[in-house]
Amino acid sequence: MNIIIQSTLKTLKKSQVLLDHLSNNQLCDASVPPYHSSIGSHIRHILDFYDCICNVNTENKVDLTARSRNKNVEADCVCAKDYLKQIIERLNAASFDINDNILVIDDLGIGKTEIPYTYGSLLAQANSHTIHHYAIINYIFDSLGIVINDSDFGYNPTTPK
Repeated sequence: MNIIIQSTLKTLKKSQVLLDHLSNNQLCDASVPPYHSSIGSHIRHILDFYDCICNVNTENKVDLTARSRNKNVEADCVCAKDYLKQIIERLNAASFDINDNILVIDDLGIGKTEIPYTYGSLLAQANSHTIHHYAIINYIFDSLGIVINDSDFGYNPTTPK
C-alpha cells in the first residue's frame, strides 16, 4: 500500500473516533452560526468526495460534482459509520497506481470543467480537503462544548505547533 493511501486512511479513521463519541443529536445539530452546518453534513461531504474518487467511470474520469448527498449520513451515526467503512474498504481494495493519469470533473465556480490529475494528486487533495473539514468540525465542537482527545484533529501536519 502506498504512502498516500496510508495517510488517507489514517486521516479518515479520525472520523470513526468522533462518530463513536457522538449522539445522533450532536451529529445533526446545525445551530452554530454563521453557516449553520452540522458535523454530519461535513462528514457526509468528506465521504462523498472519496465516493466520487472510487467511482471512476469507463472513460477514466472522476466527477466530483456527482455526490450522493445521502441525508441519512448527516443524521445517523450508524449510517455514517457504515458509509465510512465502505469508503475505507474501497480504498483498501483500490488497484490504481498513484502515478496513473485521470481526468477530474469539478465545478470551480464557473461551471463544470475537466482537469488532468494523477490518482496521487487527487488523493492528496482529498486528504487535505478532509483535514480542512475537520478544522470546521473543530469549531462546531467548540461551540457545542464537545471535547475529543485528539490534539491533531483538524490540523494539517505541516501546521507549526
